[in-house]
Amino acid sequence: MLTNKILVPVGFSEQSLAALKQACLIAKIKKSEVIILSVIEEQSKISGLLIDNPFEEIRNKVKDKLDEISVMHSSKFSVKVDSMVASGKIYEQIVEVSSMINANLIVMGTNGSPRGVIKKFIGSNAERVVRLSNIPVITIKENTSTENFDNIILPLDLGKETKEKVTFAIEYARYWNSTIRIVSVFLKDNINEKNILIKNLNQVSNFISNAGIKCTSELIEGEKKQSLGDFVINYEKNFDSDLIIIMTKKEELALSNNLSVTARYIIHNSKIPVMSIKPKPRKFITSPTTAF
Repeated sequence: MLTNKILVPVGFSEQSLAALKQACLIAKIKKSEVIILSVIEEQSKISGLLIDNPFEEIRNKVKDKLDEISVMHSSKFSVKVDSMVASGKIYEQIVEVSSMINANLIVMGTNGSPRGVIKKFIGSNAERVVRLSNIPVITIKENTSTENFDNIILPLDLGKETKEKVTFAIEYARYWNSTIRIVSVFLKDNINEKNILIKNLNQVSNFISNAGIKCTSELIEGEKKQSLGDFVINYEKNFDSDLIIIMTKKEELALSNNLSVTARYIIHNSKIPVMSIKPKPRKFITSPTTAF
């Protein structure tokens, strides 16, 4: 029997421990196992020569701390929690370990928007994991957690991939008896786009309702001066929402590892958890769309 596994990278920051708490709450209702992972970044060869077995010493201390955290969270949330220590580049090890243990979800903290020109270009470890992971990633920015995802925001756009996240929305809505709130935005006077979005909203809304899930849908006229990321973040506040589910890329970027501007903005600025889903590769690339 396959076990659901949630991987939680822990760097002992407030955000990573908040992510661990949220992961345990999710694991409890999903009947999942939680694996917490700390990654020790590789030291230079010169520093390694100056200290006897520095990696082993650090690794043992980190593992002891992780074991302590594992026991505490396992007892508190009544879920199985194991721990692992790896070495290397943080984001690479997170993605590699998630594949190795057959995890089906990653939950991790993020410190918000990277600062500085170089960091904006390179991105944070959380952003890199979102870009490279083939399984859903839930990012947690604030030091908060919730036991119930009562309201799930599901933005829809014109892209074909945007509907891939509907299955995940339904899965998570069933765990908490959530209401899925579908929303699309169009610019004034773009009648063709509006009609297509109405069709998409109706199709997805009917699909979700037929699955026995509570659902609302709304098409809103947006303004050019407001970014799509701002629109989604402001919209979720209307419902005291608990989770936003987005796709990570534009359709024309389906064969690359880049994030859309909208996805990046939402991940770094949302105060509630964001589930990012990487679209499946497509053989044929169609006209550009905005990734939600």
